[in-house]
Amino acid sequence: MSKQKVWYITGASRGFGLEIAKAALAAGDKVAGTVRSNPEHLAEQLNHHDNLMVTVLDITDEAGAAASVKQAAEHFGRIDVLVNNAGYGLLGAVEEATSGEVRQNYEVNVFGLLNVTRAVLPYMRSQRSGHVINISSVGGLSGYIGWGIYGSTKFAVEGITESLAMELAPLGIHATVVEPGFFRTDFLDETSLSRTGNVIEDYAATVGGMRSFATEVNKKQPGDPRKLAAAFIQLADSEHPPVHLPLGNDTLARYREKTAQFEQEISDWHSVITGTDHDDVI
Repeated sequence: MSKQKVWYITGASRGFGLEIAKAALAAGDKVAGTVRSNPEHLAEQLNHHDNLMVTVLDITDEAGAAASVKQAAEHFGRIDVLVNNAGYGLLGAVEEATSGEVRQNYEVNVFGLLNVTRAVLPYMRSQRSGHVINISSVGGLSGYIGWGIYGSTKFAVEGITESLAMELAPLGIHATVVEPGFFRTDFLDETSLSRTGNVIEDYAATVGGMRSFATEVNKKQPGDPRKLAAAFIQLADSEHPPVHLPLGNDTLARYREKTAQFEQEISDWHSVITGTDHDDVI
């Protein structure tokens, strides 16, 4: 990979995407940042940097993704780092979410990510180098009350990335899935978070509590987005990047809690788990 890297970052207008773009430019790299509208606003936020190009993209548009990626590759000559950042949250009980709300969350968080990834990989394969970085969530490692549908989209991103890492390794391309915890971005604002239209009273004590918590904790989350962006620079510079990179003490604690509980369940049900093979299997 060349010393000066070319980044392609989706959802670069705010939140993680904007902070990563700032950090990459500050590191001397080049950035193609995508926005859904108003490209001039992102250019202004990044001071019309010489190493910046802004492209308009709705990641659910497969043809649009291919055109945007081609524009970036032709402008900069290559793409070294793909950051699949664009996405949004959906808060509500699994039962409360309508089929339309569920499908749209998957259209953006999963199918949109795949649209962009398929568009970028031919360029990385021709280079025999590159790094695909997919942003998941602590909710992609462990379920949370009220985040079942959103978390399931991130569980999908986890599985996609793990397989990508194995498929791309022989081609000189890395794949990493990053699992941020609760960071102080606008994720819990209405601009990034949707709430189900249906509200079922029976879930007041569980999902209702999460709705209140999401409102109360907004802009008080422990994670620093600028430190996350710095971690992305380290990740992109690594010769041997991890497949998984959980970011935040809250993410690490949640993951360890889950694995400890999982191990306990395995111990409690060990005889059942190991007793399902055919008798002729040694």
